[in-house]
Amino acid sequence: MGDEFPAGATIVFGGSGGIGRGVALEFARAGSAVAVVYRSKQDVAETVAAAIRAEGVAASTHRIDVRNRAEVAAGFAEAVAAHDRIHTVVWGAGPVVPQVRIADWGEDMFRQSMEIEAFGFNNAVHTALPHMRAAGGGSFVHLGSAGHDWWPQLDGLSVAPKACNEALIKGIAKEEGVNEIRANSILVGVIDAGQFKVGQENGTFTPEWEAAVKAMLPLKRWGSPQDIGQAAVFFAGRRGNYVTGQTIAVAGGFGV
Repeated sequence: MGDEFPAGATIVFGGSGGIGRGVALEFARAGSAVAVVYRSKQDVAETVAAAIRAEGVAASTHRIDVRNRAEVAAGFAEAVAAHDRIHTVVWGAGPVVPQVRIADWGEDMFRQSMEIEAFGFNNAVHTALPHMRAAGGGSFVHLGSAGHDWWPQLDGLSVAPKACNEALIKGIAKEEGVNEIRANSILVGVIDAGQFKVGQENGTFTPEWEAAVKAMLPLKRWGSPQDIGQAAVFFAGRRGNYVTGQTIAVAGGFGV
């Protein structure tokens, strides 16, 4: 696995989140150094970085509010200084969103989701593209939503901004392929981490809800952060180097 990636690092936006942590560790296990981006959970980010170093690769942590392009540019430059090159951008940043019907969205709810997930991703893309072009290529991996294909009740504040990013992924693939820059997306299903855990704790995802959703899944179990990370490693690494502009649902068969 040592030749899975070129020299340099993967930068994981949302690397202190429940899914982002698992993704960061899978890149480390595949031999890539990792730059862990967080906004508020520095202690978690440092714990993730320590686990990455335990895999025998370098790690760094960077505090970035992705809504601010200047912060994104400064944090990305720090990551480049630490690792010489960023070969992969994994986008997993996003708020824990309330589970409400579209008719009940407040303006601030929608604005926050769009500013963090869609505007934030746009900031990361425009920051990383010049670096990737100069370095001879790179890869974007977007962590989207299985709701892109099968609308999940009440989860629109997560699905809608990610749909904007799905379109951007297609555009990057078409426009930047000539620069050996690839872009792909993982449609994430119910993963036993992150927002799902929060929903369990606050009672949004009840045992009855879980039973009903599992009844729709060919695989009668939830996914893990490692499942998402392994798909991301494939998209970004040597084995996926002729794959771009594509999506893969890591969702236990949801929507089949």
